[in-house]
Amino acid sequence: MADGEQPRNAGSRGVSDARDAREPQGATGDVTDAHESDAARRRRRAQFLRELHEAKQLRDRVQPRRARAARMRQQMRMRTFRW
Repeated sequence: MADGEQPRNAGSRGVSDARDAREPQGATGDVTDAHESDAARRRRRAQFLRELHEAKQLRDRVQPRRARAARMRQQMRMRTFRW
């Protein structure tokens, strides 16, 4: 970086920007935002889990020997598990 050049990352902004983001909202805004953010979090989590499951299936298809070994280990764990 040349002398006098400003860093590009967002974390180098002034303190006033961070303070504005932390100011409390009204009581009704908090409830609505909390509910919406909870629903958004659930949607993001569901999307992530779908993609994770798809990635695992793809990995099992392209590495059949590793997938078979993992299945065998899982079966052995289940056989030796005591209720």
